[in-house]
Amino acid sequence: MTDIRETAPPAISPAAPALRAAVERGLPTTIADLCALVRIPSVSWDAFDAHQVAASADAVAVLVRDLGVFDSVEVKRAGIPGGAELGHPAVLATRAARNGRPTVLLYAHHDVQPPGQDADWDSNPFEPTVRGNRLYGRGAADDKAGVMAHIASIRALVEAEGPDFNLGLALFIEGEEEFGSRSFATFLEENRESLRADAIVVADSNNWDINTPALTTALRGNVTFRLTVRTLDHASHSGMFGGAVPDAMMAAVRLLDSLYADDGAVAVRGLTSIDVPTPDYTVEQLRLETGLTDGVVAIGHGSVLSRIWSQPAITITGIDAPSVANASNTLTPAITVRLSTRIAPGQSADEAFRALEAHLRAKAPFGARIDIDDVDTGEAFLVDTGGWAVAETRSAMAEAWGESPVDIGVGGSIPFIADLVRVFPDAQILVTGVEDPDSRAHSPNESLHLGVFKRAILSEAFLLGRLNQRTGS
Repeated sequence: MTDIRETAPPAISPAAPALRAAVERGLPTTIADLCALVRIPSVSWDAFDAHQVAASADAVAVLVRDLGVFDSVEVKRAGIPGGAELGHPAVLATRAARNGRPTVLLYAHHDVQPPGQDADWDSNPFEPTVRGNRLYGRGAADDKAGVMAHIASIRALVEAEGPDFNLGLALFIEGEEEFGSRSFATFLEENRESLRADAIVVADSNNWDINTPALTTALRGNVTFRLTVRTLDHASHSGMFGGAVPDAMMAAVRLLDSLYADDGAVAVRGLTSIDVPTPDYTVEQLRLETGLTDGVVAIGHGSVLSRIWSQPAITITGIDAPSVANASNTLTPAITVRLSTRIAPGQSADEAFRALEAHLRAKAPFGARIDIDDVDTGEAFLVDTGGWAVAETRSAMAEAWGESPVDIGVGGSIPFIADLVRVFPDAQILVTGVEDPDSRAHSPNESLHLGVFKRAILSEAFLLGRLNQRTGS
């Protein structure tokens, strides 16, 4: 790849006025294109229509081809490791760099989360609806707005610089990020040369607020698995044997409680934390942004953001047990739960899983039998903020927003970034986004703040403009 180590460019790019004007002129078309994508229910989970994900990929490919600047635009699938099945379709487009300019890989995903119950939405989740300054709909923020930020920023660059600009581009719009990116690693290996770049922009994160941009520099990893707790070979009458026989529900409740300290923090030996400075963020702000009800207190210790960014967290995301409506006076023989653990940057997912497994087996009460299966892991991520691409991105964000960006951590995980680091160890990875604290990604009434969207596009357009002027040493 191009060696880019010369002195930093000026704070204001000469192309900035033309790029700003191009973004402004193109914004109505960009929003209309985003709305068209939101109308496609491209849920990548197995229980949903895979044809809709394919239709979404085709729609994105049309938008990319219409840019007229890529040497190649393809809709491609890759195999899922461990079987003959193919993953959902992704869009891959490439353009070779010219005259010593760098190449930047732009990533986003076109698949979305399931909508949940329509009754929980104030409008149809797949009918984009503007209320005030926000666009509502499933995928309006996560991550079809990321897709359109890439497309709109390239459109602006074409208008400002002409179609013969020198910057190299690779565009990778994935189709299964919300379902675990199952074919991601295979896709990288099969398309390694097409995706190779000096810098990688992952547009799938958050901003500090609607007026302040953010660069995500830390992401927690994840360990999820299914846990079954069994104490009986069959159900028994609770009146006849209760008080002498431990049922699985009792054992499971006692075991799950052992995962937490009295203050709600994680109490699993071997799960680690890191000590990093965090911006000011109060419990009152946490209550406002999460809907924490009156009387319920925050859990854990340390600064609020350290609990979310740099400490582990364990969530019980599902329980298979008799429902209240079908409850009978029986001792339940087995209970199955789904555990989701977020792990702090600096700890490997395998190490965290071993710590969790050891804890559960050691703490199983009354000799209960423990079975763990369906394990899925993803690595945490820390950005090296010393590279030229980070400096360029910060300058572009400050120019677009009129505010200097904040470095943030994110409590969620983007496990595939570990694959990017493994396959492209020399590339600088930048995690940006179009969301804000009120976007409610994955939840009912997901929305995109249109002002944030405009500034996110402008930031990326400025970044592309700056890199188009940058030459190697």
